[in-house]
Amino acid sequence: MEIQEYLKYRTDLLDEAKDENGFITESNILNLILPSLSDAKLIDSEDFNECYFNHKSDNLKINGYKINESQERLQLFIVNEDSISLTRSDDDLLVSHKSYYDGVFLKASKFINKSIKKNLDEEIQDSSPVKALINFISSNRLGLDQIDVIEIFQISVTATVERRGAEPQPKSIDFEDESIVVNLNNQERGAYKKSIVIYKRLIDLNFLYNVLISQGNRELLEVDFIKLFDKGLDAIQAANEENFESYLCVLPASILEELYKRYSTRMLEKNVRSFLQFKGVNQGIRDTIRKTPEHFIAYNNGLTITAVGGSIIKNDYGTRINSLTDFQIVNGGQTTATIYFSKKDGLDISKIRVMAKINIAKNADEDKLNELISNISKFSNAQSKVTNADLRSRNEQLIKLKSVSESTMTPSGKKWYFERFKGEFNTLVRKNPRSKTKINKEYPKERRFTKEELAKYYMSWGSFPYLVKKGGDKIFRSFIEDISENEKGKKAAVINRDFYEEVIAKIILFKSLESIYGAGKNSMGQLRSAVVPYTIATLYDSTTGNKGPDAFDLSKIWMKETLEESLILMLTELMTLMNELIKKYSDSDDFGEFSKRKELWDKISASKEVKDFINTENFIKTVNKYKISKDLLKKKNLKNSKVKEIDFANIYHNVRIFARTAAYYKKLGVLFEGKLTAAQRNKIDHIIYCINNKTDIEPAYCLFEEELSYRIRVENPEIFDRINVVEDNSWNLSLDHIINVYNNAIDCNSDIESEFQKQREIAKIKGLKFYSAYDVISKGFKNGLSPRVKEVYNLSTIFKLKSEMKIS
Repeated sequence: MEIQEYLKYRTDLLDEAKDENGFITESNILNLILPSLSDAKLIDSEDFNECYFNHKSDNLKINGYKINESQERLQLFIVNEDSISLTRSDDDLLVSHKSYYDGVFLKASKFINKSIKKNLDEEIQDSSPVKALINFISSNRLGLDQIDVIEIFQISVTATVERRGAEPQPKSIDFEDESIVVNLNNQERGAYKKSIVIYKRLIDLNFLYNVLISQGNRELLEVDFIKLFDKGLDAIQAANEENFESYLCVLPASILEELYKRYSTRMLEKNVRSFLQFKGVNQGIRDTIRKTPEHFIAYNNGLTITAVGGSIIKNDYGTRINSLTDFQIVNGGQTTATIYFSKKDGLDISKIRVMAKINIAKNADEDKLNELISNISKFSNAQSKVTNADLRSRNEQLIKLKSVSESTMTPSGKKWYFERFKGEFNTLVRKNPRSKTKINKEYPKERRFTKEELAKYYMSWGSFPYLVKKGGDKIFRSFIEDISENEKGKKAAVINRDFYEEVIAKIILFKSLESIYGAGKNSMGQLRSAVVPYTIATLYDSTTGNKGPDAFDLSKIWMKETLEESLILMLTELMTLMNELIKKYSDSDDFGEFSKRKELWDKISASKEVKDFINTENFIKTVNKYKISKDLLKKKNLKNSKVKEIDFANIYHNVRIFARTAAYYKKLGVLFEGKLTAAQRNKIDHIIYCINNKTDIEPAYCLFEEELSYRIRVENPEIFDRINVVEDNSWNLSLDHIINVYNNAIDCNSDIESEFQKQREIAKIKGLKFYSAYDVISKGFKNGLSPRVKEVYNLSTIFKLKSEMKIS
């Protein structure tokens, strides 16, 4: 059944990858799948430079590339075009032979070799998107001298299987590392040879599905010291507690250098500090390496490493750690990176030894491990400042935003779907297979956004488009810190309707500009991911961000749910200009990579071209339509922040459960019976009792239902197909009606109680039963309370009589 789930997920992926004309493009596939690589921490952000190149006669191909933030690693992406064909049978999509994938990797390997040898220099025009990559690889100064590792990621929407048993089973395939030796020459080192390692990584359905059901958690990093270094780590056990055991060891710097080379910042993922180049603490580490390497172990605080398991051998000769699972350096990331880059710069690290404390968690779930690591980082000293930002999907501010999103409709009565954790929407669809079409119609992909996308859209309305271009954890951390309180007294952002409406306005603005810029052959160029945030930042700086009395009123975009034609025309002109300015002011011909640098934004924002543009009659006239006094905006936000928001979260979850009916949960309990404890069985019975008796389900039971559904999604998703119970949609229609009336009252700044009284009178005139439910609901709203299940049920009888009925 696991293979069938892979294939079902493939169908969902390809549906998501279709453009407005129903075509699946390799560009869309990359844009859809790279966030999963970012979630797994295989790349540091989802941003990449698109450079489609397919030379069939020479068997060369590449789709995109990126250079990691510390700039020693070139990452290449190649899409297996055969795997995205809609004509392939299920059996064709089950791949068991390594040679199938080797053939695709070969195309990228040949591209690398030809680029190094400069065989492609004259074949490719300067205007080609792949030209910058070829120049980088063939350049002594910028390319091969800079990078130590080339990673090739093959995107193949196939399932990798073992066919020896009765049924195909998932399997993983490892690909051999390669090394290429190149001759280089620069002013500092003269002529020298350098070895560059090539790693190959298959991104197939097995990988993508596992990222999905892990809710976007990183891929566990397993370090096998025997395999990498031919021997384990000699250690001394220092503690053996209930939830962890600790070991002490001394690591040669050569091991740390090799680990960083192989895994880069993946093994520092839980380390909350960024690598700060060679400043502050790092400069001290570097000076010790250069001047007194034999004193390093005495001067340095050492490393703290965590793991969740491993192979540890204990005998009469001592203790040896052969492997560690979920290897993370949570303290000492700067030490590790500095050792690596010092060796790269030619410093001798052979005498360097580093003390390491290794904590291996036992009987600890992800949350307990996160808490342990957070405390290790928090209480460490003599390091750079740590910001206590909760970056998980359980962040309180994100939970509030999710609640507001569920209860807020646009002026036209539509909803946006905020996917707080990866796979949330897919799980919603998967556990309601009969309602898949309805759910996709209610929440089309253009009205859905993830927490990572939220960070990008939100932070684009500001003065740092170079950070938005970087994407990934960096912009997400900036976003979380911006909306959260801190130790310096900064208050957390008020997450209410005003905040949410502005978020949606920013999303509409960002997505509209992406659409205007276009993609592929009909686009303005190849710099969309840079031009869009740079354009929005220019609009922000010249309105809300300047020192004048007026701001740009985003609420006008929210009300219209689109951009006015005059704004579209003006921003199209600005994007056209920005496309040229990025090229003009870049100090590199790799415009996409250089647009991640602050110096480019500083040059462009201060340029004569931008100043002239924002002083044009067209710009001023267009912006004036969206002008609002900053004082008025501040008063409005302050007033609304004091209004008690209705929390619809629990009633919303109740209604989704009630709509599935008691029969659904009875059958679910039977089909999953063997994996339920007595306590869990009792909780299902309690939910069934509440449904039958129209009684509100407490939040703890709603959370249990959500966690149980996720567990089934992971362990036995086929159960959802076997339940086969028709959903009672009248519950959803009833709550949507209540929320719609509530939203209209707020949007029109009218009295909520009066609006519900109007609905009561209309229902009474029409002779509809239970019209008095409107009285109870409006009184609850007056007291800051959301409706109860009983009131929603009473109104749902109206929709049962005629499900398409609209009360107005």
